[in-house]
Amino acid sequence: MKLDLTKLYTGAVNTINLHENVQIPKEMYEKMPILELTDVKLEGKVYKDSMDTVILNANVSGIMTLEDSISLDPIPYPFSCELEEELQEFGEKTENILDITDILWQNIMLEVPLKISHVEDFNEYQGDGWKLVSEDSMKNTNNPFNELKDMMGGE
Repeated sequence: MKLDLTKLYTGAVNTINLHENVQIPKEMYEKMPILELTDVKLEGKVYKDSMDTVILNANVSGIMTLEDSISLDPIPYPFSCELEEELQEFGEKTENILDITDILWQNIMLEVPLKISHVEDFNEYQGDGWKLVSEDSMKNTNNPFNELKDMMGGE
């Protein structure tokens, strides 16, 4: 997404308001755990502070489709993040046009959970000699290392 900052630099306006639908290129997330990004919206403003630093203050929200960690089914995952960035540090600045796609992408990536699952019935996921169990059931089972721990003095 490219911003034209000409009016801001010339002093014609003090603030540029942003109400944009954003398209993140698929190439940016095709090797990531994100299957799809939809309804990505940028709401906020760009302004110059008292030190003439250009600041982006905005909210990015949308829906990322992720793979279920257990079943590998697609799961829609809504996200939202607040941004406050100095724009001189990012992107290529050419004739008062600034590309903020990288800023948006970096902040969206911070919202990706490490694992996500909607599976509640673990009995579906078992095979010959193995089965998937929840963490809660592991806490309630007899752990063979507890006896060893008692023998070693309870360290």
